[in-house]
Amino acid sequence: MTETRRPGIARMGSVVLDVPDLSASARFWTAMTSGKVVREDDDWVSTRTSDGWALDFQFAPDLVPPNWPGQDRPQQVHLDLRTPDVAAATQAAVARGATVLRESAEWTTLADPAGHPFDLCVAEDNPGTTVMGLTFDVPDSHAAARFWSALIGEPVVYDQDGMAMTGGDRPLLFQQVENYTPPAWPDPARPQQGHLDVFVDDLDAAEEATLALGATRLPDNGETFRVFADPAGHPFCLCLNEE
Repeated sequence: MTETRRPGIARMGSVVLDVPDLSASARFWTAMTSGKVVREDDDWVSTRTSDGWALDFQFAPDLVPPNWPGQDRPQQVHLDLRTPDVAAATQAAVARGATVLRESAEWTTLADPAGHPFDLCVAEDNPGTTVMGLTFDVPDSHAAARFWSALIGEPVVYDQDGMAMTGGDRPLLFQQVENYTPPAWPDPARPQQGHLDVFVDDLDAAEEATLALGATRLPDNGETFRVFADPAGHPFCLCLNEE
């Protein structure tokens, strides 16, 4: 299925992973994605992948890492990467500090040095290793896709069998998980693991529209950003576009 793109409330910004070691995570992921560091502070590192994804890292010294695939300490979100040679990419990832979690014929699931799972998926004609999308664990893939489609203005291009996906250059995917356990940010016992930053021109107007979609306002807001949870409980930030 494919829907027509509609104006969104926000524009896609950055995928942000919580990590206990900023330098280690930035080194690993820039090597995996042929990316580069574009900003580095005491509690934040921003990188850009070779294929245009903004992948950032937020300092979380007490991070409780996921215990994939269970729901006692769930992954919440994960990155899917395309690569022409899964075996070679897996070997390179392990050499950089990743851990193999599960292997299959068409993809391998690994954990990065911070413990975040990610998938290396075969794409024989792909030019190296690139980011395919960000996948959310959710209790209802259809509802999650509808929410994020309306928020970022990208069409739902797939929605069946417990999986859904938005289109555009940086797709979001939603996999339906049995006995789903949502994050309870900022409770450290139920961490978010990662979140999305999306950009808006007017925080007040964007907040009103986002709440109308079914989001929930969360604490810890600043002058240039506001924190929300989507209907599945995943935190995300509306960030003021300052360009």
